[in-house]
Amino acid sequence: MIDAVLNIVVGLMLVIGAGFALVASLGILRLKDVYMRMHAGSKAGTLGSGVMLLALAIYSNDAGVVTRAIAGVVFFLLTAPISAHLLAKAAYAVGYRPCADTKLDALAKTLKVKH
Repeated sequence: MIDAVLNIVVGLMLVIGAGFALVASLGILRLKDVYMRMHAGSKAGTLGSGVMLLALAIYSNDAGVVTRAIAGVVFFLLTAPISAHLLAKAAYAVGYRPCADTKLDALAKTLKVKH
């Protein structure tokens, strides 16, 4: 009985994680500029990968696999937002400007950039 419930929970988590990964990939394909694409990839991709790794941790009966899966989730949560922020700042510094849908350009004042 418990095995069936765990299999259902793991299956749902895998489907949810894959759904977030799909949303991230669609966001990368469909959004207008590098900043929107980076946001979709870093947020939804991190959530999808994290949920799938947690499903692996629940499914596994090995403490080593559980530890590595949780370490992977922590690694994703710590590195994806920082790397997306640094990539966005570098893209802005070399001249990629936000699309016209962006209403507020906060970095223009900070970096004293002329449009």
